[in-house]
Amino acid sequence: MKAALAVIALASFLVACAPQVAPSGSGVHEPSLTKTHFVTADGLSLPVRRWLPDHDPSGVVLAVHGFNDYAKSFGVVPNSQGVGPFLASQGYAVYAYDQRGFGAAPHAGLWPGEDTIANDFSDFAVVLDGLHPKVPLYAIGVSMGGAVIISAMTDGSPPPIDSVVLVAPAVWARETMPVSYRAALWLGAHLMPSAKPSGRGLGRQASDNIDMLRENGRDPLFIKDTRIDSIYGLTNLMDRAQARSGDISVPALYVYGANDEIIPKGATRKAVEKFLIGEGRRLGFYDSGWHMMLRDLQAGVVLSDIAGFLLDPARPLQSGADRAALDRLKAAE
Repeated sequence: MKAALAVIALASFLVACAPQVAPSGSGVHEPSLTKTHFVTADGLSLPVRRWLPDHDPSGVVLAVHGFNDYAKSFGVVPNSQGVGPFLASQGYAVYAYDQRGFGAAPHAGLWPGEDTIANDFSDFAVVLDGLHPKVPLYAIGVSMGGAVIISAMTDGSPPPIDSVVLVAPAVWARETMPVSYRAALWLGAHLMPSAKPSGRGLGRQASDNIDMLRENGRDPLFIKDTRIDSIYGLTNLMDRAQARSGDISVPALYVYGANDEIIPKGATRKAVEKFLIGEGRRLGFYDSGWHMMLRDLQAGVVLSDIAGFLLDPARPLQSGADRAALDRLKAAE
């Protein structure tokens, strides 16, 4: 009897400390775009940044930021022109939004739920397709943003995207983690979900653009200390992205840097091997690249390759980063 009571008490405690998901908005709304925000299907307002060409766009790009980051990441950064300004100079209209739980969006710091953020992306894509009905629509996702795109594009009703670019997508699924990592993550998320362990001292570097990293450190909207249950939610999304990485049905470019210390090479190689099975797939492996490839010191090389891919997915990358890319990734593992 005592043992049974102990089990019930433990179960009750775990339920009470279950990972928290950010609350939804109130009511049902038609997704829409204002001058400053994207209004979601449940009525939340997500801040939007846009970079527009001087003439009618030849294409539209929906850019999706990474974990703990926000839409500002696609603007001008130290030592780099920035994704939005660069692609606007090439004739594209670029839209980026703060995903719920990040930046200046509602419920900053709380995980929004895997289905929810994928649905936000899909809804925004539909809105942009209606706003620019006669031009192709593309998507670029960075790290977590890449996982969001994979999730949305492999659902039963994918959004009207013509091609996608996955920049060091978050595919570090549980199946590629040591058992000790998985156990610690589960226990942390269920016993102390609101705890924010510091990642400082781990010795991992996200980019060689030190000025940019320092600017992020000073930015109050860039999340530095992360709730354990938010990491747990991200891992759920990474599980999905890893499993579905080969199921995208439109032309896709996957770019990854040899110096990436955030998404492990083994997990990336496993995802890439699935990814490359389909038609219209391209891998770019950059020997000088880090995790924040679009803000690294060599970001211009990657941006030029992305622009070339959007123009013609079948054309070899200008930098040559797609030559024997999988073999070079395996050799670096």
